[in-house]
This record gives sequence, structure tokens and C-alpha cells, in this order.
Amino acid sequence: MIHRVDVRVVAPVRDTEVTDRVADAIRNLFPTAEIREEPGQLVGETHSMERFAERLHDQEILDTARKRFFAEATEDGFGFALKKQAALEGVINFAVGNPDELGDIEVQVTVHDPDVETFVDHVAPPTEDGRPIRPDE
Repeated sequence: MIHRVDVRVVAPVRDTEVTDRVADAIRNLFPTAEIREEPGQLVGETHSMERFAERLHDQEILDTARKRFFAEATEDGFGFALKKQAALEGVINFAVGNPDELGDIEVQVTVHDPDVETFVDHVAPPTEDGRPIRPDE
């Protein structure tokens, strides 16, 4: 199945941070993102969450991801926040509550095709006994 999505990743860059390291944090989870610098932040745009999905599987946090995605879901997409320091290490750590002092990476996913629930099932499939299950299997 072909998925059509727009992923926008926004990461604040504090005066104490090296811009390239913030860009690395974005690229570690979204390697195809085209990143541009704006005042006080970096903005990445991509059409793929494949690397992100791989990390969710590797870290075995599919259920957590599904909860975060559906907590912010609309009919057009979903959003979530990530800890910047963890992303720099290539690790997904969802940010909840108060933002980190360096600021969180904000991700907004707009799903054009097929629909939000189907795309979430693709990125973070439901699990049974901790193992991913595909609805079409």
C-alpha cells in the first residue's frame, strides 16, 4: 500500500546548542528530512516515517507510540513531541508534560492517503503479547 504523508519536524535551537547537533537529532529519526534554518529553530520536511517506524520496532514501544499518536489524532493527521537529547542518540523518547529545558522536537504528520488510522497501523501496528500484528494478516 502506498502512503502519502507530509511530516513537519520543528526543533528549537537554543543559544547554548550547536545547530548541526540539533539537525543530527532530526536526521537520526527522519533521515530523508530536508532541513532549513529559521530564527531560533530548525524545520524539517519529509514524506517518510520509515526510519522512525524501524526505531519503534527496535525499541519495542509500539503500544506507547500508538497511544501518543491517537491522543493527538484528528481526521487529517496527528502530532507528538520527542525529547531532543534522546533523538540525538537515535532513540525515540516521547515528551509528555513540561518541555525539556532545551525544548522538545515537535512532529506534525498530515496523512493524505489512505487515512490516519491505517497509517498509524503501518508505522506502529497493534500488538498482541508484545508482538506486532497486522490487521490484514
